[in-house]
This record gives sequence, C-alpha cells and structure tokens, in this order.
Amino acid sequence: MDTIIETTNQTETDFKLRTENNITFLVCERLEEAGFKNAFSTRRVGVSSLPDSDLNLGFFSGDNPENVLENRRMFLQAIGAESWPIVTGKQVHSADLWIIRKQCESLSPSPSCDGVLSRLPGILAVAQTADCTPVLIADPVTGAFAAVHAGWRGTASRIVERAVATLKSEYSANPGDCRAAIGPAAGSCCYEVGQDVISQFKSSFSYADELFSHHNGDKANLDVPLANVHQLIDSGLSPEHIYKSNLCTMCRTDLFFSYRKEKNRGAVGRLLSVIGRIGDSQN
Repeated sequence: MDTIIETTNQTETDFKLRTENNITFLVCERLEEAGFKNAFSTRRVGVSSLPDSDLNLGFFSGDNPENVLENRRMFLQAIGAESWPIVTGKQVHSADLWIIRKQCESLSPSPSCDGVLSRLPGILAVAQTADCTPVLIADPVTGAFAAVHAGWRGTASRIVERAVATLKSEYSANPGDCRAAIGPAAGSCCYEVGQDVISQFKSSFSYADELFSHHNGDKANLDVPLANVHQLIDSGLSPEHIYKSNLCTMCRTDLFFSYRKEKNRGAVGRLLSVIGRIGDSQN
C-alpha cells in the first residue's frame, strides 16, 4: 500500500490505492460496496514517454495511438474490466450529457459532451482529466451511474446538477440513495483563476465565497471539487454519501498528470476515471 493517501480520515476510509500487475489506481471503496466497479487512474506505470513509462490513457497528438491502446489494455486488465467497453464523450467543457440506453450505443461515435450516463452492466462510463474534477455518481437502488468531467466551465454550468437530475428523470433515481466520488483534481491549494472566473462564480452561486482563497489582486484560488460537493448536496445527495479524495493533481505530479503544471514541458498525459455497474441483470 502506497502512502499517498494522508490527507483526511475520510479519504483513508473511503479511497484505497491499489496496484495490480504493476498498474496503480485509486478506488472508492464505498462505490465498490454499492455494486459499482470504479477506478481513478494514475500515471504509473505505462508505455508512454511523457516523459518516461507513463500510463497516458488519452488519445491526443502528443502520444502514439498504439501506446494509448496498450496503456488502456493494461489499465482495464488491472481493474478487472478487460472486456468492458470504455465510453467517453468528446469533452468540450460543456454541461451536455450522453445517455447510453443500449449496448450497441457504447460502440457508437462519441458526441461532444462532458458526462456519460447509463444503467447497463458491463460498460465503463469515463471522465478524462488532467486537473479538471472527475465526479462518479452511482445509484445502488436503480443501478444507474454517471461519469462527469467537471472543469471550472462545466462546474459553472452546473453539469453535476444536470447529471443528477437526468439520473432522476431517466432512471427514476432518488438522489438521496445516490453515492458520489470526487477524484483527484487541481485543488484550492494550487488552482489560481482570474477575475472573469471569480465574477462568474460569484454571480452564479450563493456559496461562492467559500470556494475562493489565497486572494492576490484580481486573482484567487478556486476550489472546484468543493463547488461540486455543493452541487451534489443541492441536488439531494446526502453529505455522508459524498466521498472526496482530497488529492491535488498539481501537487502530486509524481502520481497524476497536471496540464497546468506540466504544459510548458511538452505533451501532458490524461487520466481516466471510470465507473460501471457490476452484474448481469437489469432493473
């Protein structure tokens, strides 16, 4: 067991770092106990040269597609999901969602969206990040689940609130039954934004003052994970059912990719946060 999880008792209880076949990933055990396979990837250990032996799981011009395919194969094998298709949208920092209702749709060309929802067993809904906040949501009663890519733009557009509302309207999920895991992301310790972002959040959220710290002139640090906690609670989730990793991608570039921290050094890899329903039956 690695010693990276050292921030809070909740993190130590709810998240565990695992290594299988030399691949290291983070798991929210509370989602697992509820019947959902889930994992938050790290950059350890792959075949991409970003700079050396990194587990880049995103397709982009800075890496060879064969490397990404091999990294994904190793990651899926490590988490026990070799045969599960990965379903992710073409992320554009929107509040748009993609609902997967049939197995064949998981193999369709990806639309532009930043959230994937389903109730089908045996597929993985995915959020791809490198500082943005990944939010995995699961309803153990209906079996519905979602993976949300919540950057500051998506958060400002209330994508998590929209995802919970869609789980409710599409699958009759009761938000009070849902669980949510917020994975590694740029934290309030490091994530500085300008006055345009500050103004947008302050005009949109009554709790905005809680989200900003380290004020420096017309700049301040923004706590995007905390903003998503607020949105989940406002959507009807119980605070006891929201699990926050408290791991900052900008602080821990030994473990995670960070676009903000590493973009000046060259190509930056991508992490995957995945969730899928375990089981063969459908509600």
